[in-house]
Amino acid sequence: MSEKQKLKVLVVDDEEDIIEILTYNLEKEGYEVSTANNGVKAVKNAISFKPDVILLDIMMPNQDGVETCRQIREIPELKNTFIIFLTARSEEYSEVAAFDVGADDYIHKPIKPRALISRIGALFRRETKKETDSNQIAVRDLIIDRSSYTISKDGQIIILPKKEFELLYFLAKNPNMVFSRDELLKNIWGADVFVLARTVDVHIRKVREKIGDDYIFTVKGVGYKFNLL
Repeated sequence: MSEKQKLKVLVVDDEEDIIEILTYNLEKEGYEVSTANNGVKAVKNAISFKPDVILLDIMMPNQDGVETCRQIREIPELKNTFIIFLTARSEEYSEVAAFDVGADDYIHKPIKPRALISRIGALFRRETKKETDSNQIAVRDLIIDRSSYTISKDGQIIILPKKEFELLYFLAKNPNMVFSRDELLKNIWGADVFVLARTVDVHIRKVREKIGDDYIFTVKGVGYKFNLL
């Protein structure tokens, strides 16, 4: 059995035809698929099914995709689950809201199944590459442990959402180097994922709120850097 055949995908959409099309194409590629037609069912299903990837519509009855994503990101067992938003909405605020609650990718409808499956594969290839990196970085009173996706500061454990953690880890791994927003987007979200530059600012702000302001510095007009001192 290939690695792809071991992977599980949860498809969440209130349109039955989209669920059927995606399920057919994913199963044809060897993925194990489960489905839900609203956000409330999606959270319950995610807890029991423990998917590797969640394809999540934004506009749904009972509970929208943004709130559903927020709830899923609070479940420790699902901290490494990839969440890809599928949406017909094109407003900037919807995209910012999606990445703000922990989305890994954001794809506009109509969905092209082959392109979607390619994007899923790209997410896992990037993750495999990251896993070859050293697992722990210690800076002053901060320990960043990639094996457990946790931060320890003064002995206190801090849990960061996946993208916030990866952003902090990347900057800490390259101390005193200044990275532009575009460079951070490419390294954290990937060159094949379109994300607004503002998303980086939102994630930096949230990381600072949790670990303090004296680690990640803003270089005006350029970008951000991690300070060792």
